[in-house]
Amino acid sequence: MISDRYVWLVWSLAFLVPWGLLAALAPAQRRPMLRASLFTAPFGLTEPLFVPAYWSPPSLFDLARTTGFDVESVIFSFGIGGVAAVLYDALARRRLVLIHPEHRTEPRHRFHRWALVAPPLVFVPLYLLPWNPIYAAVLALVIGGTGALFCRPDLTGKSLATGGLFLAYYTLFLVALEWSAPGYIGRVWNLGVLSGILLGPLPIEELLFAAAFGMYWAGVYEHVTWTRGLAAAPAPAREVRPWR
Repeated sequence: MISDRYVWLVWSLAFLVPWGLLAALAPAQRRPMLRASLFTAPFGLTEPLFVPAYWSPPSLFDLARTTGFDVESVIFSFGIGGVAAVLYDALARRRLVLIHPEHRTEPRHRFHRWALVAPPLVFVPLYLLPWNPIYAAVLALVIGGTGALFCRPDLTGKSLATGGLFLAYYTLFLVALEWSAPGYIGRVWNLGVLSGILLGPLPIEELLFAAAFGMYWAGVYEHVTWTRGLAAAPAPAREVRPWR
């Protein structure tokens, strides 16, 4: 068992393990994964919006409870951003190629930038509503993901698949968290102000966040870089010479 004081640190660092494995096993995904992670990491600085309204984790130097900020949130955001961005492409063995410039002038691409920035834009008014901020975050991600698919319908399959894949991935981490620190979720999450819907010990809000995050983040890199995924070409067959 891990002391509550270090659970958040260990859990956030654990997300770097599959990140490192993906980087090692899928070299074609290293650049997009690193860029996506660096872009996601600063979102960890939004932690004061969720502490203590959504949860209140013990953290290094007790920063989360005293300031709202913590180091663990930045590590966590770095780890999940890169994986969500490339998980589908890595499993499907896809490579990214540039979209031809003539296809970038389609009318729907007028909303391209708005789709990318939709989550933070709509989060602000949603946050002001009388509900827990986690619901504002989930809905903002869903709106952003839907807008992204309007602009890039070619990403629909990847976005929906990544939503499911990342949900499964994140659920495994939640289960491991509760196994390594029994009762931690009940002690740290502010379950009394949430929906009360639990799947075992797991609050439905965490699972909704995972699915929405995976759906939106799956296509962010392609949006920014004007790329799309293609199945990698099979390796050429080796000539077999008869034995003599």
